[in-house]
Amino acid sequence: MTDVYDAVVIAGGAARRLGGTDKPALTVGGRTLLDRVLYVCADAARTVVVGPRRPTARPVDWTREEPPGGGPLAALDAGLRRVGSETVLVLSADLPFLTPATVRALLDAVHGAYGTDTGPGGSHGPGGPDGAIVDDGRAQPLLGAYRTESLRRELALLAAEHGRPANLPLRLLTDELVLRRVAPAGPEEARDCDTWEELASARSHIREHGRVLNEWMTAAKAELGIDLDVDTAALLDLARDAAHGVARPAAPLTTFLVGYAAARAGGSPADVAETARKAAELARRWAEETAGTAENGKAGGSGEAGGGEGTDAG
Repeated sequence: MTDVYDAVVIAGGAARRLGGTDKPALTVGGRTLLDRVLYVCADAARTVVVGPRRPTARPVDWTREEPPGGGPLAALDAGLRRVGSETVLVLSADLPFLTPATVRALLDAVHGAYGTDTGPGGSHGPGGPDGAIVDDGRAQPLLGAYRTESLRRELALLAAEHGRPANLPLRLLTDELVLRRVAPAGPEEARDCDTWEELASARSHIREHGRVLNEWMTAAKAELGIDLDVDTAALLDLARDAAHGVARPAAPLTTFLVGYAAARAGGSPADVAETARKAAELARRWAEETAGTAENGKAGGSGEAGGGEGTDAG
């Protein structure tokens, strides 16, 4: 396994089934499809986006295929000219549910023993396979990790045979490679958005109960430039305790203060956990004190009433 890789994101194409709309710029969960894909390969040594320049949440290298709109092989050829690592991650720019877990599984499969080999001869030599692609029932060559030299070799052979890679089918490349098939980390990870119906379905799915909070936290962290694992359950428990034990507006104010204090302490996951623990303990003590005061008030009120009645009787 290697930790060093480059990424090539294919973000061109005519998007004919979307009426020629700039598909990578469409949003799901408030983030563009392109930014969602760029998020999962944020640790790449270099990220090359092949397509027209667009605003992106993080810096990338831009290039164009020749000719523009010349298809995935032309785009891949252009992207490979800009990378330097021995391993390259290749992604299409319309995968809203892809996660770093699947990216890591692909990279591990190229250099490890994970996955099932397919390709000429069905096996590979001592150097390992040429790459690994996601297979969720259909092969996904634009969701894969490859040995850079393997791709360059096959592209050179195709260029020698056909003149240039423009408008050639992708299978001419992948059929000649020994590729491991890797299951995605989740059932939605290879889901793309080629039509308006698929885009609407993705936007609806991201807001489903049980998913929306994690999606929102991921989007917010990306928007704010925060690279931090957050214990959402702990923060929700803290917000609940503050709302019930103090007052409803205390929930958002408390979580804000926790974030601010954790950042001042260093901003690590441990800092967040410790700050949240302290705030939760304070909320618990506050609630106990409030409950105790209320009980004492009831008892005191009864005593005063009883004493009054006794005095009157006397």
